[in-house]
Amino acid sequence: MRILIAEDEKDLNRLLKKRLEEHSYSVDACLDGEEALAFLEMTEYDAVILDIMMPKKDGLSVLRELRAKGSKVPVLLLTARSSVDDRVSGLDAGADDYLVKPFAFEELLARIRVMLRKNTAANDNVCQAADLTVCLDSHRVFRGDTEITLSSKEFAVLRYLILNQGIVLSREKIEQHIWNYDYYGGSNVVDVYIRYLRKKLDQNFEPKLIHTVRGAGYVLKAEV
Repeated sequence: MRILIAEDEKDLNRLLKKRLEEHSYSVDACLDGEEALAFLEMTEYDAVILDIMMPKKDGLSVLRELRAKGSKVPVLLLTARSSVDDRVSGLDAGADDYLVKPFAFEELLARIRVMLRKNTAANDNVCQAADLTVCLDSHRVFRGDTEITLSSKEFAVLRYLILNQGIVLSREKIEQHIWNYDYYGGSNVVDVYIRYLRKKLDQNFEPKLIHTVRGAGYVLKAEV
């Protein structure tokens, strides 16, 4: 995921870049609005962090130019102003979110994750069960704001389960659909992958979503 930071406070700019890179984001950084627009002309970003008060061109002007060109890149505004009017101006200009300085870095991270997830969902075929979000085109999976990494085979099993949400699927059906060979009753490959998915998707989350139906198979559903 590639992020652009436009922030004229040099120390904060360096700190945000360093911390985001520590969380595996690819980050470009600049110090004024004109430079931000130049970066945006050259590179496609997954998200943009814009300070409102910048030299040469302020963040709101950059944002308005972006939206006027039809760009839908998610934008988070940073502002030292906490008034309702300032926040409304930012949102009306096309911002997806805003954060008032000073802020905790963990909150910035959480807001970036939410923006990226919403953007993915808007451009993807998405299935949901409780707080589980499965993006079928991009193969991204979330529980709440937490992104979960799956292997290609784990994703294939999850995809089959969520496309048949609420339906009990036998081991035979799952094995034939995913591995495309006959099920003779002796293989435990389905059980192994269900165990992998439960560890990643259910172990540290509520509600539990993958259920065993004794003698019948497995079902993905959010139990109330």
